[in-house]
Amino acid sequence: MTTVGTTRTRQGIGVRLAALARVVELGPGRVDPGLLTGSGQLLLRAGDRLKLSSEHTVVALAGGTGSGKSTLFNAISGLELSPTGVRRPTTARTHACVWGLDGAGPLLDRLQVQWRHRFARASALDRGEGRLHGLILLDLPDHDSIRALTDTEADRLIQVADLVVWVLDPQKYADASTHRRYVTELAGHDAVTIFVLNQVDRLEPEERAECVSDLAELLRREGVTDPVIVTASALTGEGVDELKAVLAGTVTRRRAAVQRIEADLDRLTARLTKAMPTEEAPAAPASVDEARRIGLTDALCDAVGVPAVGEAMENVYGVRAAEWLGWPYARWAARLRPDPLSSLRLGGLKEEIRGLAGGAVSAQPAEVDNAVHALADGLTTGMHEAWRNGIRDAARSHADRLPGVLSEELSEVAPRLDRVPAWWRLVRIWQYLLVLLFVAGLAWAGTALAYGVFGVGKPPAALEFFADAASLPWVGLMVFSVLGLGVLSATAARNIVAMRSENERERLEREMRRRVSAVAGELVIEPVERELARYNEFYAAMRGVQG
Repeated sequence: MTTVGTTRTRQGIGVRLAALARVVELGPGRVDPGLLTGSGQLLLRAGDRLKLSSEHTVVALAGGTGSGKSTLFNAISGLELSPTGVRRPTTARTHACVWGLDGAGPLLDRLQVQWRHRFARASALDRGEGRLHGLILLDLPDHDSIRALTDTEADRLIQVADLVVWVLDPQKYADASTHRRYVTELAGHDAVTIFVLNQVDRLEPEERAECVSDLAELLRREGVTDPVIVTASALTGEGVDELKAVLAGTVTRRRAAVQRIEADLDRLTARLTKAMPTEEAPAAPASVDEARRIGLTDALCDAVGVPAVGEAMENVYGVRAAEWLGWPYARWAARLRPDPLSSLRLGGLKEEIRGLAGGAVSAQPAEVDNAVHALADGLTTGMHEAWRNGIRDAARSHADRLPGVLSEELSEVAPRLDRVPAWWRLVRIWQYLLVLLFVAGLAWAGTALAYGVFGVGKPPAALEFFADAASLPWVGLMVFSVLGLGVLSATAARNIVAMRSENERERLEREMRRRVSAVAGELVIEPVERELARYNEFYAAMRGVQG
């Protein structure tokens, strides 16, 4: 029966495995693919094992050719289940002996133990074997066999067994193939690894003690902090009961499966933490703060030239107003002078002003890119290089579109200054009316001077009214009044335009900033914030994996 403590342990390991699954989900592109692959494989192994019988403990007897592993397997089971031999004895297929067969079938299927190699110790006649109830004992193929198939099977089962018992013989207990390929890889798995020094009946007591001491020292150097070493002789039965007692304790606690997963998880966690140290990971903001948003908007506005466009708009507005609203005689005289744009002293803005008159605005890609880089660099100080690159990539994920989108957005809001307000046209009509009156006044005064003052002849009947010299004062007053009224109306119109152009510039710059901010939020800040959220979730999951 599963204890409360075991249930809590499984819940705890479940939380860590869920965190590891999140690391695997968030890690691509940031974590070494080999680590992610290993993590995924561990998740599959752990998930499969935890779904199967918690009442059974899988113990694998592993060892090289001639170690006496199969003989020990038979000695523990009390039956001749696994073939043994004298001349180059080898185990070609995994054999299993099960104490308590109920519920073990799916687990044996997962272990891929063939039906003809499964044996049960469930008989009521098996006295004294009740303490081993729940044990699934595997006799693995020899790991150093020249047959590739058996090598693969041994490797696979060593990875999935709840407890591994390494059977070593006095002559090859320091065999490099065993230690390099398996023992070193299982460092940190002390709770689920047992070492049996078999065939001790061949040793004198002093030799036995020396071998045990030497083996223990070798294991500690390889990372096995507290090795459990049992001396035994499968041939004589010496130490078999002691090994059974150790196995019985493991089976009774029902924790070996979880301990194996924990050990695998601890080892993987150490590798993950080495690659992505959690203690060195600075906390990242959940969102881009307002100051950085404003800074990005300012930089993009400069890249697009919002202030320059505003100034250009104001200047072009003034020039256009002068062309439309100025006193016509002054405008006609101005045509004899150079291009008015040259007097604005706008330098490089001249072409932009001309473009603005058609409503076109363009962004500078290099300056846009610099603005985006500055935002990413400000957010990633102290981060692991992989995450720094990830946030930079997120910030630049729309780099090819950003200049074009900014140009399109601002071109929509930029006024088309080749179009003029209706009141400008009314003022212009009024001014030309005054021009006509001024011309008519001059003609009247000339007629009065010619016929009424200088007497050049008799005026035609149609001009007799205009030839009266007495009308000259009134005609002069009218001419000067019309001239003054024209200048006054032109000055008033220009003042009105100046005020409106300044207000229009402020309105235009506000609207352009708003659009720049919206584009920056959609194409830069949102991808960056998603990556920041991924970063924070990843390190939260890493801490969850660490437990």
